Amino acid sequence: MEKIQKVLAAGNSHATVNRDPNLQRGEFGVYDLKLTAPGLENVEFIAAEPHPKAEQLFAGAWSACYTTVFGIAASMKKVKLPADYSVDLQVNIGQTGAAWFLGAQFTVRVPGVEKEVVEAIAHLAHQICPYSKSVHGNIEIETNVVAA
Repeated sequence: MEKIQKVLAAGNSHATVNRDPNLQRGEFGVYDLKLTAPGLENVEFIAAEPHPKAEQLFAGAWSACYTTVFGIAASMKKVKLPADYSVDLQVNIGQTGAAWFLGAQFTVRVPGVEKEVVEAIAHLAHQICPYSKSVHGNIEIETNVVAA
């Protein structure tokens, strides 16, 4: 698997589980896109540009799916997640020499849960998430855990 040497474009997303369906966050030319996943509603792709790039759409769909599966993985490990856990994802498209590649950087925030526990949940979530499985071994994926 090749690493990207030169990032040409990136798409970012921030996914949380919205517990307040009346909450509006989009402003200044952006909007909140509510996505659904089996067993979970109101997963939000927050502050998308009105005309998002393909990398941003992929990041939004992947982070919404991963956020949902992260909750499932936590329940499988019998860990109660705080209401404010979130997943940030940056999908990069870039080059190494003449070849083009995708790369992904996850930041998983789970306040109040030990880092090692969150890392184990994050790893399991990548094994379950259909998006993560579809790119496994094909693109570089970095997962950073923030637990405090």
